[in-house]
Amino acid sequence: MERVKRKLVLETGTEYYGCGFGAGCETVCEAVFNTSMVGYQEIVSDPSYTGQGVVMTYPIIGNYGITDEDFETKTPTISALIVREYNDNPSNFRYTKTLSELMDEYDIPGIWGIDTRKLTREIRDVGSMRMLLTGAETDRDAAVARLKGTQLPRDLVQRVSCRKRWYSRTSNHRFNVVAIDCGIKLNIVRSLNTRGCNVTVVPYNTTAEEIAFMQPDGLFLSNGPGDPQDVPEVAQVVRKLRGKLPIFGICLGHQIISLAYGAETYKLKFGHRGGNHPVRDLTTGRIEITSQNHSYAVRAESLEGTGLAATHVNLLDGTIEGVSCARDRVFSVQYHPESAPGPQDSGYLFDRFIDLLAESKAEPDTQISLFSGKEA
Repeated sequence: MERVKRKLVLETGTEYYGCGFGAGCETVCEAVFNTSMVGYQEIVSDPSYTGQGVVMTYPIIGNYGITDEDFETKTPTISALIVREYNDNPSNFRYTKTLSELMDEYDIPGIWGIDTRKLTREIRDVGSMRMLLTGAETDRDAAVARLKGTQLPRDLVQRVSCRKRWYSRTSNHRFNVVAIDCGIKLNIVRSLNTRGCNVTVVPYNTTAEEIAFMQPDGLFLSNGPGDPQDVPEVAQVVRKLRGKLPIFGICLGHQIISLAYGAETYKLKFGHRGGNHPVRDLTTGRIEITSQNHSYAVRAESLEGTGLAATHVNLLDGTIEGVSCARDRVFSVQYHPESAPGPQDSGYLFDRFIDLLAESKAEPDTQISLFSGKEA
């Protein structure tokens, strides 16, 4: 692979020189870091990274290539990838292409050979910020001026959500679940399928009335990119359907459920991204090793009076990692149980959703009625 000199410029004016891989285009995006040791394909193909340039703290990336079965979405939308050492000669009998070939195919630029430890420390100390990945010859002052004059987009969920509904069915299914796609990961759908759920994935702006017409046994709210306050349509669906069927949310879905009940969210300084975050389940005292990817969190003090109770807390910074409303059969978590953290620490959350579906379905006359305000 030809070593083309490239440069990363932060809005603080700091420059990092290295070599390019993937696409050769320029990009302005938000710089964040991820502490995972493996899973770069899942990271590159995770819609939650839309609009972000991800700094990998693990030094060697690309060494096992790209495998067709391991994608989290069909069309990767990450903005850039920044690594210490890029390996373009994978050693993996399953691989079908290199990471650089995948990134070139989807116009995702990358840079390697920079001091990712220093860059990570700067993001940690200053906070997530805008970055420009460009050619090495670009003038620094011009780059900084461009960064300061660029507003990061706020239509990220609209970009990654499906345009029309699609289905993922399983044999001998027990339940029908509607999943609102804010940037859903395919392994979430697979996790529901393996537990006996037929899944109907619908666009983010699908109305509560349309969902009620499908008569699902439960509703799932997916992960996704950006600020949860940018998708009020989904929060409105939760307000209309809560108490009428079980609802489960992950990541952005967790934040949206909290907003729907009247809680508040805020942006973290540099977010949580990686597969090594300890979380305590407040209902059992058990500690889970979790996989996370988010910039926003639920404000703990805002839960009071909403009907939601905190169920999980992050042991590193005390942020809320889970909430529930037992009365409405609604619960959510900030982290990703489908990402096999621990590796099986969090799989019980899908089982909990299945239990709620079974309880709800066992009750007589539980068809959803949006018009009477009660079950009909």
